[in-house]
Amino acid sequence: MLKFQGVDYLNMDSLLSEEELLVRNTVREFVDDNVIPIIEKHARAATFPMDLIPKMADLGLFGSTLPAKYGCAEMNNVAYGLVMQELERGDSGVRSFASVQSSLVMYPIYAYGAEKQKDYWLPRLAKGEAIGCFGLTEPDYGSNPGGMITRAEEVSDGYIINGAKMWITNGTLADVAVVWAKLNGVVNGFLVEKGRKGFSAPEMKGKHSLRASVTSELIFQDVHIPKENILPNGGEGLKLPLSCLSQARYGIAWGAIGAAMACYDSALNYAKSRIQFDKPIASFQLTQEKLVHMLSEITKAQLLCLQLGRLKDAGKVRFQQVSFAKRNNVWHALQIAREARSILGANGILDEYPVMRHAANLESVITYEGTHEMHTLIVGEDITGIAAFV
Repeated sequence: MLKFQGVDYLNMDSLLSEEELLVRNTVREFVDDNVIPIIEKHARAATFPMDLIPKMADLGLFGSTLPAKYGCAEMNNVAYGLVMQELERGDSGVRSFASVQSSLVMYPIYAYGAEKQKDYWLPRLAKGEAIGCFGLTEPDYGSNPGGMITRAEEVSDGYIINGAKMWITNGTLADVAVVWAKLNGVVNGFLVEKGRKGFSAPEMKGKHSLRASVTSELIFQDVHIPKENILPNGGEGLKLPLSCLSQARYGIAWGAIGAAMACYDSALNYAKSRIQFDKPIASFQLTQEKLVHMLSEITKAQLLCLQLGRLKDAGKVRFQQVSFAKRNNVWHALQIAREARSILGANGILDEYPVMRHAANLESVITYEGTHEMHTLIVGEDITGIAAFV
């Protein structure tokens, strides 16, 4: 297999700092050495490569933008984005694991948790000694999370939670779940530890996408948690979980570039070596048109995410801009995967090549953390001032 050389047509590396380049190159090497050689086996078996967890933790890939006092790497947001890009070049499931651990578990504990919660959970999560998940989506409420029916009832010594969550990455593996439930009709966040009576997290089977990722249901039947398990800071309401999703969507926008890069690189190498009519198929105009289109969209996505990251580091990014990037980059990554498959022809469906796996994964990525349609309406409302959700 040819070593991945990167995709950088406009010398974007010149816009990155030495630290950002070091992070990117370190994770790129990690993915080449540890993810790509084993990921097809795990996709076939529908298992997550658990041995990657301590290795990712050693590289500081969990909660990497959070303060060092919690054992985190304290990277800037561009460096974090590059981490997500390289992990998803390996597989969306690997990026999803790190993204959920970082943006949907460690971030809400850091942003909305009590100091005792931060001091207990964040170092363990950063080291990979504990795994977390995020419970917002429900069987009947996906794009409309405000309609959730999961409830928390206050009792003398804590809270009783009843309800169910669905499509939860890492759920079956998780030691702690960040669960969003309505308390007196208002959304609040709660920490629910593995092993609590009435709490179960069965794995969802039969997926054709994200096969190297654990996806679960969370079921709560009169689950009792102590009072100190509520996330006490930041107020209450749907804005809290949505702020977490904005963190995750930022990482997805970068991650999609990695999947697109993998597909483009595979298609380019194949086109230069595949001989038909006595010459490489890269010599045909239609193949070159496909490759140039793929490269163009990757390059635009790179520059979009770089600017988004700079805005985020400056504290100036708006959630609508994150939706814009997630919508654009995942859509084009999926088109790139499909074009790459067409260049590979029948070989494109074999797991000897990464293209079909990425294409299947991206069919999930375009839906989770807000569907393509929902992000369209978020941006549409932002530019027109008119909400069109219903």
